Amino acid sequence: MKKFRKVLDGLTTSSPGGGTMGSPSCGSTAGTPTAAPTPKEIDVQETLVSENFQLCKTVRHGFPYQPTALAFDPVQKILAIGSRSGGVRILGRPGVDCFCQHESGAAVLQLQFLINEGALVTACADDTLHLWNLRQRRPAILHSLKFNRERITFCHLPFQSKWLYVGTERGNTHIVNIESFILSGYVIMWNKAIELSTKTHPGPVVHLSDSPKDEGKLLVGFESGTIVQWDLRAKKADFRIYYDEAIHSVCWHHEGKQFMCSHSDGSLTLWNLRNTSKPIQITFPHGKIQKDGRKESCKPILKVDYKTSRNSEPFVIFSGGLSYDKAGRRPTLTIMHGKAITVLEMDYPIVEFMTLCDTPYNNEVQDPYAVVVLLEKDLIVVDLTQSNFPVFENPYPMDIHESPVTCTAYFADCPPDIIPVLYSIGAKHKKTGYSQKEWPVSGGMWTLGSHTYPEIIITGHADGSIKFWDASAITLQMLYKLKTSKVFEKPKQNEGRGAELVDDDPFAVQMVSWCPQSRIFCVVGISAHIILYRFSKYDANTQIVSLEVRLQCDPEDVISPSENENNPCFSEPQSGSHSPQPHHPVSPGGGTPESLKDCTPCLKVKDRAVRVPPGYQAELVIQLPWIDGEPPQQVSSLDINSAYGLLAFGNCNGLAVVDYLQKTILLCMSTLDLYGAADPYQRLTRSPRRNRQSTSGLTELSDNQQSVDMERSKSPTSDHVNGHCTSPTSQPCSAGKPRVPMGPEGPRLARRGPGRPPFRKAQSAACMEISLPVSHTEESRENSFSRSRSSSVSSIDRDTKEAITTLQFGESFGRKSDTLPTPCLWVGTSLGMILLIPMSIPTDQEERMEEQVTIGPCGAVLMLKGSVLRFGFLDCMGALIQSPYEVWRDVNAPEDPDRPRKRKLVHFSPSSSQDTCGEGHLAIVCSERQAKVFLMPSQSCLFVHNITESSFVLRADVVSVCNSVCLACFCANGHVMTLSLPSLRPLMDVNYLPLTDMRIARTFCFTNGGQALYLSSPTEIQRITYSQEMYDNLQEMLGELFTPTETPEAQNRGFLKGFFGGNAHTFDREELFGEAAAGKASRSLAQHIPGQGGVEGMKVAASGAVGELARARIALDERGQRLGELEERTALMMTSAECFSKHAHELMLKCKDKKWYQL
Repeated sequence: MKKFRKVLDGLTTSSPGGGTMGSPSCGSTAGTPTAAPTPKEIDVQETLVSENFQLCKTVRHGFPYQPTALAFDPVQKILAIGSRSGGVRILGRPGVDCFCQHESGAAVLQLQFLINEGALVTACADDTLHLWNLRQRRPAILHSLKFNRERITFCHLPFQSKWLYVGTERGNTHIVNIESFILSGYVIMWNKAIELSTKTHPGPVVHLSDSPKDEGKLLVGFESGTIVQWDLRAKKADFRIYYDEAIHSVCWHHEGKQFMCSHSDGSLTLWNLRNTSKPIQITFPHGKIQKDGRKESCKPILKVDYKTSRNSEPFVIFSGGLSYDKAGRRPTLTIMHGKAITVLEMDYPIVEFMTLCDTPYNNEVQDPYAVVVLLEKDLIVVDLTQSNFPVFENPYPMDIHESPVTCTAYFADCPPDIIPVLYSIGAKHKKTGYSQKEWPVSGGMWTLGSHTYPEIIITGHADGSIKFWDASAITLQMLYKLKTSKVFEKPKQNEGRGAELVDDDPFAVQMVSWCPQSRIFCVVGISAHIILYRFSKYDANTQIVSLEVRLQCDPEDVISPSENENNPCFSEPQSGSHSPQPHHPVSPGGGTPESLKDCTPCLKVKDRAVRVPPGYQAELVIQLPWIDGEPPQQVSSLDINSAYGLLAFGNCNGLAVVDYLQKTILLCMSTLDLYGAADPYQRLTRSPRRNRQSTSGLTELSDNQQSVDMERSKSPTSDHVNGHCTSPTSQPCSAGKPRVPMGPEGPRLARRGPGRPPFRKAQSAACMEISLPVSHTEESRENSFSRSRSSSVSSIDRDTKEAITTLQFGESFGRKSDTLPTPCLWVGTSLGMILLIPMSIPTDQEERMEEQVTIGPCGAVLMLKGSVLRFGFLDCMGALIQSPYEVWRDVNAPEDPDRPRKRKLVHFSPSSSQDTCGEGHLAIVCSERQAKVFLMPSQSCLFVHNITESSFVLRADVVSVCNSVCLACFCANGHVMTLSLPSLRPLMDVNYLPLTDMRIARTFCFTNGGQALYLSSPTEIQRITYSQEMYDNLQEMLGELFTPTETPEAQNRGFLKGFFGGNAHTFDREELFGEAAAGKASRSLAQHIPGQGGVEGMKVAASGAVGELARARIALDERGQRLGELEERTALMMTSAECFSKHAHELMLKCKDKKWYQL
């Protein structure tokens, strides 16, 4: 192995793309890794192959974005929610959560379960009906029916019927066979439903329902106020009702003698079938009589439910109907139970509600027990069995968007003790007052799979809150909530800089850094502040220490275009061309130089001792203050190391390193000063006056179309999209030439003036959109400074500072001459530069608290194309080297004199997994264009791979998959890639998700185990896997939507009631609607589209004998189940026939000897 080092050291000059001190990299073409002639001594056994990777969605968490429809299966007890984007969420007991997506993306208008049949019908805005098979863990479409000439407005499927009634915008009613999804020839035309003397069109069909008394009677409601009961057998109308007000909904009484309508004027009308000339009752529930005798005008009642109860008065439940004159009132759900009227105010508008009843039969007493209310941004269930109508505690994570999500972090394979600890702390702060009954949506089946490990998702929000979620076993449950705003005083009017942020979100979370082992947690906020938290099981009185770091520089550190701009690495830096203003680290109580008199932080930290509860407790706050009227720049990168006790962060001005154990600032330096004499670029200084005046002209470039086009043609490197630092405020990073406003905020920022902060209300990661490039124009390529630099740096970028985009602490070799690894800080910049900063840290605990950490001058300087995104370290055997950490200890725990608390550090040295010491390690560096593998300490480039030429990488991580490691990348063109390590051989490249808005760029993150997540909508988190192993086990991990359940028997109606009460049970729809009686429908009316969904396992079962056997077995099971159901129905019919025969014989004997006049 000694000879191995010497051989590798000789490769420094010959390795392509390698080099130090800013030497140029000549990378290969995209998709082709190149490598130096690696000697035989470096024999890393790469075990990953392309077959180990498969990309697919796993599960979606959160509230369905922009919901539109709701349905419930009362037997299976599962709930379905449709959305405007064509998605369908199906929910059951906790763990049973399925997401389906229509390929067309059309909004879901209505949902209809085939009750206890394991199927769902969806009606979409593109006038297509779909039948979903729910008897498999991942539902699929069996049939589709596309209407060509009419628009669907309403659907109704009677219980235990295979014929679906479909109302249209033209007023016609069509009938669809659910089994074959073929249109029947039976049609109820609007002109036949209404009287011939009627001169106006009745409008679209808004209601369809069969009479509880007779299934052969169909009630059709038209928007104009016309109601028709259609006799399906006689093909004529029984009665017609013409009412002045438009109809929104209709609901039957279970006896079928009355029905109730809700209208657009806020009224409810009750109709009796004996006299349909006028309603027997008209009520305005919220309309009061005014002084002049008139009734208040009310809003429409959008839906009404009329449900009877066996032991109490009937329930009348409706939404809307409030009076117009009470402005500002929240949406309401009204429950009328006898004489009592209860009005439940909602936080958001009501989209739909549904009353849950014990029976699926509409001709029985309903006995409602709950109401599911679908709001625009929430789902609640009200308990009707208690007089105060409490709500059930929602077991689903429907409150992810309680405050808009601004950042995410994903940690797989966490320490097993961290989840119970966080849950025990968070459980103390749960809300109370919920219903004591079990959650009524309890269908499906889910078991904890064998392939599970602790996973935690962290979400940061616009109000400064942090939520920790247990994401183990593809579920999601909130563990703990942390409010960062409690560290600061509330901003008050006309007091300091905080006054200008009162109406905004000054506490919005920008990024987080968490060490699960040491439980150190760090939060970066939008107001240029960083908060460090420690975890404790005990409450404490603490004084929060505050540090101010002046990371600001008057001269512009910009690159000067020169004659040798295509090869800036060999240009000599001009001495004296840059001398940034020195930075003076100031302790919390230190004096202030006269030149920095106007130095005010954006927020005021609480300066008194505060009582903090158990959990995460703030220890240190670092703030970047205003200087001379200039706002601080956003923090663009952050790393914390508990073993070193250090915190490093950077922005577009420079880098700062803080010792959080001693609460001191160790380093505060501009990016330019970090290079020293090793700066590969020439810089120009600019006038500070011009620098300050530039912000007043934010709209000047908006008229320059060429500048706009050039701005759009480059990647968002200078806005720090890739470096986790695209702020919700989109604050410009450069104080030089202003950026082109990308939205309506441009003029608003300009009006604030030069001394005002360019803050605006912190948007969530969900609502920011960006126009991201797919390919670069020739013009932008010609304007790039050098091919060795990022091609995203165009001529408009010549005034852009070099930002710190990524940081990482670790044991490494700061210089070529080093023989042993030492603590180092790896620094990556937006210009593709990599700097290594060695440090000297006292090892003894007492010395560490007393002696100062020394930071040496910059060591190696390496280079890549594009902004640096991620670092990773492997030993020479190819194993991942983790960063050292401190084992967690509770600083607030009672002192034990026998066992004094000491810092216990865990180091992962590059030589810890090797036989001999000091053999070096491999450093993986990924930028937005390129990935390289360097051998340390020789700093030779072993492998280089150009990831993309036409796009740019947004997120990259070194992750462990299948007991090995790889580099995972997500590009702006939607490609998800994995590269082997260390050879950078492409393993997977899938065009998965084109980037359409900033939400995905800010929230996409990889983790170990082949998993990743992103915010798919402002309210939902989508988890995906790129591991073949997890893909194979996904069926086992998902919940069962359908469980075989016996359909409840209908109540015995009694012999005489059944014999003389009508022939509802003898109604044969097949005889009326079948092809033999009704004929075929017009082919041009609707088009049948066969679906791709089949029996369970079709998509995952291998083709061949195994797949055929699996399909045959499932088909046999289903056939057996149907035969069993047929046998049960036959036995029921025989029992009914015997009962009828018995009663008939008794009646015959009773009347046998009587005369006709005695009967």
